[in-house]
Amino acid sequence: MTDLSLHHLTMINAHPVDLIDAAAYGGFNHVGIRLIAPRPGDPLVDVLNEPGAIRTIKRKLSDAAIRLLDIEAIWLGPDTDVKSLQRALEAGTELGARFVLVVGNDDNDLRLQANLAALCGLAAPLGLKVMLEFITYCSINSLKSAANVVGSLQSDNLGLLIDTLQFFRSGAAPRDVSGYDQTLFSYFQICDGRLRAPVSIADRRKEAREDRLLPGRGELPVRELMQFLPADIPISLEAPTAELRGLDIVTQGKVAGAALRSFLQQS
Repeated sequence: MTDLSLHHLTMINAHPVDLIDAAAYGGFNHVGIRLIAPRPGDPLVDVLNEPGAIRTIKRKLSDAAIRLLDIEAIWLGPDTDVKSLQRALEAGTELGARFVLVVGNDDNDLRLQANLAALCGLAAPLGLKVMLEFITYCSINSLKSAANVVGSLQSDNLGLLIDTLQFFRSGAAPRDVSGYDQTLFSYFQICDGRLRAPVSIADRRKEAREDRLLPGRGELPVRELMQFLPADIPISLEAPTAELRGLDIVTQGKVAGAALRSFLQQS
């Protein structure tokens, strides 16, 4: 059975304890938790600075029989201090995370690669694999550019993360994935969306953060893309959408989980 994870961005304002409840009621067996705000001011339930929160989340994961797939979201920018991320990585390991999500957002290629190499160095002894996601409005904005960085570093604990929305918004086609080492794709993030892409960067950001669609509700060729990805890798639902807003947390989990399973059964 494919591992299914409920990613925190789907209900970003939920406390991780409540997110775990949503995952359990939705039939997921994993969650992804935001431990770091991508940029200053971005939504974050700051459990790293909440006394006893990591211990409580760990107990909740165990009680609910839910595992932590990944932690997020490290945006490597010009001012990133990689050493300051140690605490978050250690918390992820304590909670049982397998992956840490990172985005390249620095136009200085040499500095970005140096910071990414340093992050992989911190993550390796903690048993974490760093997954580089490309985002169309960041400096690493395509599968090709992300793959070039990964290829340059040749780190054993560095892989490529595909977000289906960002993949199609970058102009990529499903068959493009076949040109890369499949072992780099350890899991992927799934959602749906409208075929017509927003034009402005501001609108693309808005779409990514709050206006996606649940799998099967949109027009993107997500099923075709999945044919070119490894069949047995975990699937993380990252779908902040108007369809879920206003519902209680448990109902959000149930609706999201039902939509994902229905989509996968029809694939």
